Amino acid sequence: MRLLLLTASALALAAPAVAQQAMPHFPAALTPEGIAAADDHLALEEVEGAEAMAFVRASNEQALAALTTDPRYETFRAQAEAILTSQDRLPYPSFLGDGVGNFWQDATNPKGVWRRTTLDSYATEAPAWEVLLDIDALARAEGVDWVFKGANCLAPDDRRCLISLSEGGKDAVVVREFDTVSKTFVEGGFSLPEGKHRISWLDADTLLVATDFGPGTLTESGYPYIVKTLGRGQTLAEATEVYRGDAADGGYGVSAVVLRDPAGAVEAVLFRRPLDTFRAETWQWLDGRAVKLDLPARVGIHGVLDGALVVTPEQAWSVGGAAAEAGTLMAVDLAGLRAGAASATAQVVFDPGPRQSVEDVAVMRDHVLAVVNDNVVGTLRRFTPAGGAWTGQMLEAPANAAVGLGDTARSSGRVFVTSQGFLTPPSLGLLEAEATAPQPLKAASAKFDASTHVVEQYEATSADGTRVPYFVVMPRDLARDGQAPTVLFGYGGFQVSFPPAYRAEMGKLWLENGGVFVQANIRGGGEFGPDWHQAALRGNRQRSFDDFIAVAEDLIARGITSPDHLGIYGRSNGGVLTSVSMTQRPDLFDAVVIESPLVDMLRYHLLPAGASWIGEYGDPRVPGDAEFIAGYSAYQRLAPGVDYPRAYITTNTLDDRVHPAHARKFAARLGAMGHDHLYFEDTAGGHSNDADPVANARRWARHYVYLAQQLMD
Repeated sequence: MRLLLLTASALALAAPAVAQQAMPHFPAALTPEGIAAADDHLALEEVEGAEAMAFVRASNEQALAALTTDPRYETFRAQAEAILTSQDRLPYPSFLGDGVGNFWQDATNPKGVWRRTTLDSYATEAPAWEVLLDIDALARAEGVDWVFKGANCLAPDDRRCLISLSEGGKDAVVVREFDTVSKTFVEGGFSLPEGKHRISWLDADTLLVATDFGPGTLTESGYPYIVKTLGRGQTLAEATEVYRGDAADGGYGVSAVVLRDPAGAVEAVLFRRPLDTFRAETWQWLDGRAVKLDLPARVGIHGVLDGALVVTPEQAWSVGGAAAEAGTLMAVDLAGLRAGAASATAQVVFDPGPRQSVEDVAVMRDHVLAVVNDNVVGTLRRFTPAGGAWTGQMLEAPANAAVGLGDTARSSGRVFVTSQGFLTPPSLGLLEAEATAPQPLKAASAKFDASTHVVEQYEATSADGTRVPYFVVMPRDLARDGQAPTVLFGYGGFQVSFPPAYRAEMGKLWLENGGVFVQANIRGGGEFGPDWHQAALRGNRQRSFDDFIAVAEDLIARGITSPDHLGIYGRSNGGVLTSVSMTQRPDLFDAVVIESPLVDMLRYHLLPAGASWIGEYGDPRVPGDAEFIAGYSAYQRLAPGVDYPRAYITTNTLDDRVHPAHARKFAARLGAMGHDHLYFEDTAGGHSNDADPVANARRWARHYVYLAQQLMD
């Protein structure tokens, strides 16, 4: 293996930049040792280390002084809290036994209650809710900052459920068995200690569990690679191994997928062994042994219908003597896949066009439902097998909106369907088995005045000529003189799509104050299927940044805004996007929100759970990968003397998905170089920020005060 030596000047051509100032902390050698030697803030990687927490306290004091003393802060906070805790929000339901369940948070129960009612009662204006589990009361009784992370119930009666509880909002959870009839935790029932578990019910007395079974049973990302059966009354040490991957596996850990028929009986048990972030082997557990299925490494699995596995290959695939393009919705006989794809019988359910993508999929009793996005706008379709082929039927759904499939009940053939738009609050309907349109159930009330704004969809041309769509939510009477305060949002990763969405807090705190909101559907996302995502993987990551920059330039060219009034916002993978955009084109923006971000891309694999994303970004330990990652990694490319916008970087201490060190180190280096910035680190909330709506209201208030200061003042 050759030793890769690249100087800052040699890498200056690797990515566009306004100025080529020296980057004093760029590694002299792109080796693990060289990268670490150039890092003067390694101490901030210790989550609760003394130096790290002293930095957090000092930074928080400065940030809060700048943001919470602003006269707009309290108004924004109160408005956001009213939205996030309002009683007329849409209570999203899930089927629970003969009724429906819902998890609800408000000002009285900020940690929330898990509750249920009948479907008929749910459809009324004032459902009669029965509380199953009060998380606030549980947290008080046990003295733990519990956050509800979901319930996994055993079909078909859903009496026994596995409740996941997180301390402070972390991804790691404890699991306890709960009885929905007695409304108590089951004495002596299934119970797992804190971990990043992968759990499925096999039957009433048996679980399939992938977890930390002791030393040497986790990958370098901290995820499990061994599956065991855990019987009622057994400890984890007594569980029986049924499948084993490898400690070198990537991704998010091995999982067991139990596919059931409409009556709740097991149709198939699959093991998914991740090779990296997106590639995985698929095995079927059959007669006590694992048999490998001849599926492509990149594939989405949706369920079984009449012995056929409904899948979406995310790469070109030859099956049954025919070739299928990436993104095609297909049905392939399960038995044939055990023998080999060449001999399997396969049918195309739906072949999306070049500006379409298959989004949500639900396998029902005798048909398949799918949301198909057409130029980033949702449509709802039903596909039914007949005579050796599949017929498609377009179902009614709101135009120019995002459409989503909620929880499904295969036993009754029912599914909840949601729709929403940038200016249209979410609504919920119930789609019956043979209906051509969902029956309206509930609609959220408007949380801001949408009459002042309109939505337009435009396209920008990226550096390589690719057309990149984006939505603009702007005042009807916009002057187009370049003066509109504008927030540009993007993500561009992990095949995640961003169709139109009702962002109530944004509408109230930003649009009602005359702001413009822009959503860019850049490459790396899933808006146009797997190819749109894979176009920006690994060494092609710059395409995501080019797309985002092209949208910013297009907004300016159209007279919607100007660099003095244009800000960008991104979180998680979007934090890669905004930090890189800031360092590559500081001339384009006057506000940058970098939330829960990845920033140090040359050490991200060392910060839990970073190694699970190597399939997305590449591996900095490999010289060729280190070279293209170093071409954009914002932490290393910061330079003194550049006129960067005053950035706002924020995260929280208990984020165990994207390590808080990314945000800390970027802020510390900005400060050391003399660049004005704000850094705030909350002490709880986790990566999902779902711990407490009252705390979340403060979070949004800080965001929009900062944006108003930078773009409106």
